[in-house]
Amino acid sequence: MQKLDLIATTTFGLEATVKRELERMGYAETRVSDGRVDFCGDISAIARANLWLRSSDRVLLRLGEFSATTFDELFEGTKALPWGDWITKDGKFTVTGKSVKSGLFSVPDCQAIVKKAVVEKLRQRHNVDWFDETGPEYKIQVALLKDVATLTIDTTGPGLHKRGYREHAGAAPLKETLAAALIELSFWKNSRILLDGVCGSGTIPIEAAMMARGIAPGLNRGFVSQDWPQIPEDVWKEERRRAYAAISYDTEPQIYGSDIDPAVIELAKANAAKAGVDDCITFEATPLAKLRLPGESGVAIFNPPYGDRMASAKEAAALYREMGALFGGNGAWSVYVITSDEDFERHYGARADKKRKLFNGMIKTDYYQFHGKKPHSGKKPIV
Repeated sequence: MQKLDLIATTTFGLEATVKRELERMGYAETRVSDGRVDFCGDISAIARANLWLRSSDRVLLRLGEFSATTFDELFEGTKALPWGDWITKDGKFTVTGKSVKSGLFSVPDCQAIVKKAVVEKLRQRHNVDWFDETGPEYKIQVALLKDVATLTIDTTGPGLHKRGYREHAGAAPLKETLAAALIELSFWKNSRILLDGVCGSGTIPIEAAMMARGIAPGLNRGFVSQDWPQIPEDVWKEERRRAYAAISYDTEPQIYGSDIDPAVIELAKANAAKAGVDDCITFEATPLAKLRLPGESGVAIFNPPYGDRMASAKEAAALYREMGALFGGNGAWSVYVITSDEDFERHYGARADKKRKLFNGMIKTDYYQFHGKKPHSGKKPIV
């Protein structure tokens, strides 16, 4: 079968997490760079990666990569690529772009050059002068980094964080992809208790429950490449069949979510029901100061309000102190907190064992990791 060059894009700081996901899916030949993981696979890899990747933003098909220091080089390099192998005679295609540390810094000009080159190539391939653009959608991206142009077609459509279960959310919700990554980095296993004491609309508990049950995150949504004739319908049907077969309905994880706002908890319950994991999670409306740990040991993952979501630094400090009081001196619990507040450790009352820099949207954050007693497997936490 033909091998395709694919790219799983991701938030900066989560590349290693996406790499591990791809390796678990059987794609061992990967290459990591900032914000992306390159891998190879056959045509089924497009369907499988879109259905199963939890922490990636989207999956791109790489058409080519070449040096481009002039507009002529960009045009000729783009025109030389096999666009006609993918974009149909009636295909609807648009071009987006970005440029970092490159001589060709005008993104609109680069997009126009690429569009012109693709049209020229498709005219030759399909022997037409006019494109109706009434067929499948193809979103082309030209990415210039240090004078190297990478040309891709998006296979995903709406980002992979769009799982389809979260119709309702509270203020500044955590993206599902980042929530999944936080769980992956916590070393949580479904044999352990998981607690989110500031759960909002329930993203972290729901993502954990989906992991525990083996539910593919993209199972209940569609992808733009499903309409491409190059990917047989049977490929999508087979990958979805395998995904349904992988679900472990008998798994009963111990997952708890709480929040001070009863209305938000009702949203969380509705989202969990739509995701098909409402029987896996115990939600309750409880202030953090009154929260009691649901077991002697476990993993706690918190995404507390910070930045524009918190009314004042005083409120944030009080919340962090409540976290410290809940877990202080309890070495049986592992605690993970993502926040942009650089004074978090001081208010929490302890120094983290590890910190990992992550981005929550455009907000620069730290993921504070307090490692409790290791599971009996003896494996070390992912750091």
